[in-house]
Amino acid sequence: MKQTTLAVITGTRAEYGLLRPVIQKLLKTQDVSLQVLVTGAHLAPEYGNTVSEIEADGVPIAARIPILKFGQGPLATAQTVAYTIEQFSQWFAQHKPNAVLVLGDRYEIFAAAQAAAMTGVPIAHISGGDVTLGAADDYYRHCITKMAHLHFPSCEVSARRVIRMGESPDTVFNVGGLGDENIRTMQKMNRSELSDSLQFDLSGPFALVTFHPETAGGASPTQQVRELLLSMEQIGQTYPIKWLITKANADAGGLAINEMLDTWVQQHPQQAMAFTSLGVKRYLSAMQYASMVVGNSSSGVVETPTFGVPTVNIGQRQAGRIVCDNVICCDALQQEIEQAMKQALSKEFVQKAKNTVSPYNGGDTSGRIVQILCEQMQKPTFGAPKVFYDGDMDEVKA
Repeated sequence: MKQTTLAVITGTRAEYGLLRPVIQKLLKTQDVSLQVLVTGAHLAPEYGNTVSEIEADGVPIAARIPILKFGQGPLATAQTVAYTIEQFSQWFAQHKPNAVLVLGDRYEIFAAAQAAAMTGVPIAHISGGDVTLGAADDYYRHCITKMAHLHFPSCEVSARRVIRMGESPDTVFNVGGLGDENIRTMQKMNRSELSDSLQFDLSGPFALVTFHPETAGGASPTQQVRELLLSMEQIGQTYPIKWLITKANADAGGLAINEMLDTWVQQHPQQAMAFTSLGVKRYLSAMQYASMVVGNSSSGVVETPTFGVPTVNIGQRQAGRIVCDNVICCDALQQEIEQAMKQALSKEFVQKAKNTVSPYNGGDTSGRIVQILCEQMQKPTFGAPKVFYDGDMDEVKA
C-alpha cells in the first residue's frame, strides 16, 4: 500500500477530546503519515492554552497556526475566517497532504476546510448532518459537508441528511459518535480522584455547568448567563448542591460570559469553581457523577444520554439536535431554568434519565473512521471531482 499523508485540524479543547482516540489510532497506522495542525483557542492564553493537553498526550504537532488576533464580534469573526483561510492555504500549498480530517462546525474549521478545498486537498468530515439552529455553526457545518469528499455522521438521522444534501451514499458512513465512544472506553476518575485533581470537594451532589454564546438569533449572551446565575442562586438555597463550571468557548461573547462566571464564583467560593478547561478525562468523570448537567453545550444533548444523567438544555443553541429522554429543554429565563433544574433533580426524572438509550452508539467509532479513511485514501478515485447525488435516500451505510 502507498504511504499517504493526512492532516488533522483541532482548534478547541472539546474538539480535541473527541478527536483524541482517532489521532491515537492514526499514529499507530503504518500507511499514514499523520500531521496534527493546532489552531484557535488551543493557542490562546485567555482560553487556557489547551495545546498543553495535546502535548501531555505525546502527540507530535506538525504546525501551530495562531489565528485569534482580531478580538470578538461579527466583524472580528469575519476577519478571523479570512485570516485563517490565508494561513491554512499557505500550509496546504506548501505541504500538500493527501487529505485533511476535520470535525464539526466551528468557524475556524469552516475556514480551514475552505483553504483545503481551494488548494485541492480532499476533506474528510466528522459529525456532518447535525442541526443546531441557535448557532452560526449550523451553516458552517453544512458548508463543510458540501466541500467534503468523505463523511462520518454520528447517527442515522444525520447520515440521511447528508445524503439529502446531495452527497453520494458511497461516501457517507454512519459510524456513531466519538463522544459516546469516549464515555464507554475511557478510564475515568472516581469521585475522590476527581475532587483531589480539582481541589474541590465533589463528594456530595454537584451540577456540571457549561454555557456558550448563541451565535444566531440575536440573543444576548450576558443576559442569558445572568438568568442562569440567578436560577443557580435560587436552587442553591433549596438544594445542597455545588456548581462545577467550565467556561465558554472562543465564540463572540465568550469572554464576557467568562468574566461573569468568575465574578459569581468569587462570590460563592464554597459552592462553585470555574475552569477554562477540565480536559476530556476530568470532564467525562465529572459528567458521570454529576447530579445534573446544565447549560447549552453540545455534550449536554449528545454525550449525556450515554451516562443517563439528567440534563437541562438552555436556549436555542442546540435546537434541532436529537433530544433524548434525559434532557429537559427550556428558554434562557430564570423561572424556566429554575423549574427545569428542580424537575431534573426529582427522583422521578432521575429514574427516567437512567433508562435513556443513546442514538450515537456506533461501537468502535474511532477505529471505523481510521479503517475507512485508510481504505478510501488508497483508492485512485479518492478526491476526484464530486457529483451531486439525486438518488435513493435509503442508501445509508451502517
